[in-house]
Amino acid sequence: MGHDMHAMGEVAGLPMAERADDRDELRLDRLHVPFGPALADWPAGLILRLTLQGDVVQGVEVDHLSVPPGHRLPFWDEPWLRAARGEEVTRGSAARRRCAAHLDSVGRLLAVVGRGDAAARCRRSRDELLSGASHEAIGGDLRGTLRRVGRSRSLRWSIAGLGALPEGRARAAGVSGPALAADGDAYERLLMWMNEVERGLEELDDVRLLARDDLTGPRGRLDGPRPPSRALLDVLPELLTGAEFACARIVLASLDPDIEELDLAPVSGAARV
Repeated sequence: MGHDMHAMGEVAGLPMAERADDRDELRLDRLHVPFGPALADWPAGLILRLTLQGDVVQGVEVDHLSVPPGHRLPFWDEPWLRAARGEEVTRGSAARRRCAAHLDSVGRLLAVVGRGDAAARCRRSRDELLSGASHEAIGGDLRGTLRRVGRSRSLRWSIAGLGALPEGRARAAGVSGPALAADGDAYERLLMWMNEVERGLEELDDVRLLARDDLTGPRGRLDGPRPPSRALLDVLPELLTGAEFACARIVLASLDPDIEELDLAPVSGAARV
């Protein structure tokens, strides 16, 4: 027919591959592929537009579905935001929500790396915490699960070194919370979540009131210039570029941004949300 198929931009409305140099200076097809907003073990509402050469990420554009106006408070941050409004919230209920949030993140990361049984146990414990299970009822089994995950050499080998985010880089990017405190890679962030869960279990029965200026949610400070998950998304392109796609999914799961946070207005302990 005389058509040059390589010059065609689209076929049936679908983008064709381009050619570009890869990291080994070879000319390989470069595909632009969107992922999200609804995938298994993926942050709900997140859209990543990846430029792939083979299975290597060469470029990242971050987008997300907008949160509907009048939407409820972000679920995982709710205790701290309610306290900032002047409502009475106990420290125990905040610790319960933090533990459940971290178990949700741990379960997602474990599922991405193929540890389905451990992921299911973490998610079951998450649901039990949210249903009001006592420390005595849940603590033993949950600690056993976390110890087994922490002792797994194969798990450490499979994710150590991925998505390294030293404290200095994290702080400069506005990252706070566990991703800042971990001062390391995907494995260090996993350990930080699990350590915070173990500490939080001791606080489930604390009936003292949460202070209005205690605004550190599961992913970081809620009274900063931007929501914690916005900072996590801002560092994502740097961490994903050059990674193999399977590794990129692990790095994303180890940050686990919460899209519900992104439309959160600036919060202070002295002002209403």
